[in-house]
Amino acid sequence: MELHILEHSLKVASIAKEGIQLFTHGLIKLAFLRSRTGCKFFSLTETPEDYTIIVDEEGFRELPESEFLSVAEATWLALNVVSGGGSNSGSQPIGVTKIAKSVIAPLADHNISVFMLSTYQTDFILVRERDLPLVMHTLAAEFTLLRVINGETVAANSLAVTNGFVKPKLVQRPIIHPLSSPSNMFCVTSLDPETLPSVATLLMDVMFYSGGMKESAVAEDSGHIRFFSFSLIEGYISLVMDVQTQQRFPNNVLFTSASGELWKMVRIGGQPLGFDECGIVAQISEPLAAADIPAYYISTFKFDHALVPEENIQSVISALQTSSDQRK
Repeated sequence: MELHILEHSLKVASIAKEGIQLFTHGLIKLAFLRSRTGCKFFSLTETPEDYTIIVDEEGFRELPESEFLSVAEATWLALNVVSGGGSNSGSQPIGVTKIAKSVIAPLADHNISVFMLSTYQTDFILVRERDLPLVMHTLAAEFTLLRVINGETVAANSLAVTNGFVKPKLVQRPIIHPLSSPSNMFCVTSLDPETLPSVATLLMDVMFYSGGMKESAVAEDSGHIRFFSFSLIEGYISLVMDVQTQQRFPNNVLFTSASGELWKMVRIGGQPLGFDECGIVAQISEPLAAADIPAYYISTFKFDHALVPEENIQSVISALQTSSDQRK
């Protein structure tokens, strides 16, 4: 297995909902006019609380300074597990539960905080740039480490951190954050970038203009939450939306699996989680891996979100509840 360290230097930021109109010009440019920016890594996720942006330095320049923009202090790097070589973003998805033991758990054991972004194509593990030497040391035994430079993969130079390095004692990670499961059903999909212009106005409406206060209040009363994620990373588009939003799109535009699989969400966190706590992703992914349940995982500025197959939601709740009970 190969672990690719992508060349993008990333910023993670939050845009307050009441200030989104200040940013739509730059966000529309990043999402729909890629040729007019140097941006190669852009992700926008709307939750009930805010909009989370993950964007490279080129793309970040498109965003104005504002009191409504909160930026995480660190610069982040994206890691991508690739099975058997090949392109990074275009590889088949491995799933966060498939890398729980080989990547997520070892990083948590070494107190390395991660920020996850699962897409239709693959899974990105974001780590702070300053943590990269320890990340490489931690994962070198399990993976061939490669850096992506100008689109080409080259062997990653080993960054020595062996002095004083102590292998940590492995401990159980019981779930310590409240969990909730909205009533929405979600799809994880994509579309051909060539067809993006044909649905651009619809996407703009969904991304920026469909979350009115009255609509949000009705949704929350019915157990639904507002959640939509759009990623454009190295030319590949990924979309996460609920089925009500999916039904607004023309037939044959969105990619669908043969099974037409739908997903249920588990939201992690009662209060904003912050960026310094380690092991949150592991707390969720390890029980799911043990139960052999696939999952997409999307971290946002304030909360984390796991998407699991609709038919597995009761098994997921049971597995996570068992993990939670182990701490009592």
